[in-house]
Amino acid sequence: MARMVHTDSPYIGRFAPSPTGPLHLGSLVAALGSYLQARVNDGQWHLRMEDLDTQRCMPAAADDILHALERFGFKWDGAVVYQSQRLPAYRAALDHLQATGQVYGCACTRREIADSSLHGIEGAVYPGTCRHGVPSGRAVRAQRVHTDNTLICFDDVLQGRVCQQLQADLGDFVVLRADGIFAYQLAVVVDDAQLGVTEVVRGADLLASTPRQIYLQNLLRLPHPTYLHLPVALNATGQKLSKQSNAPTLNPHNPLADLCRAMAFLSHPVPDDVDTLDGFWRWARSAWRPQQLLRMGNMARL
Repeated sequence: MARMVHTDSPYIGRFAPSPTGPLHLGSLVAALGSYLQARVNDGQWHLRMEDLDTQRCMPAAADDILHALERFGFKWDGAVVYQSQRLPAYRAALDHLQATGQVYGCACTRREIADSSLHGIEGAVYPGTCRHGVPSGRAVRAQRVHTDNTLICFDDVLQGRVCQQLQADLGDFVVLRADGIFAYQLAVVVDDAQLGVTEVVRGADLLASTPRQIYLQNLLRLPHPTYLHLPVALNATGQKLSKQSNAPTLNPHNPLADLCRAMAFLSHPVPDDVDTLDGFWRWARSAWRPQQLLRMGNMARL
């Protein structure tokens, strides 16, 4: 099913949906932005299915997403990567962190953390309860990374300078969950490095995750890609368009209309004379200008 597009460009991009349901308008925006950014740089665009969370992923959703992308005219490079098939790579990264003393076992439950923590940028800040050992009689539930208050900063192509002090803002974060599933932060760092991704283009709902990923890249001695976080589409009640917020599904019988809606959201209104799918892609590649994108204020309604 993969569509091979030959290029000698050093640019490597990717789109990494979670197969928890059909492709929706919010994810189409992310796919479109990452795809055009890769193609205008004569680069590669790869697909990765982030299917580690077996409790949320749906067996048929990955194929449904791939079929939808094909109908909309996306063409990707190489074979589709499935995180569920890359567990040894994540285990090797975790083993390295353990061997270098960068992670520790944690016995705390979510309720215990919530009851004894300050509130940070993403909820409760882990207070370091198990940093110096698991309390007697308690079993290890998860693995956490030691953090500190060194300022982690990066310059996002669109959002500008972003900085975090991980220990104060988030606390020691999980890399292996209590249910035995490798955490998103670890998996995405390992996968992007393995693929050689040079620029990560994704929604700004993941902006706050980036300092954690840079921190892990430092610990694992992996290269840092450039980051471009796109505006995130909201529904009428102010929630991010997602499967959980009942984002509208796409119309496979009229892909051009959905592509035009997504492109307009990305500050590139489509001219009226673009009336075919092939015509859309020709126009979009010539018209794409990342500098036209609206910086997040930090979300916008679609």
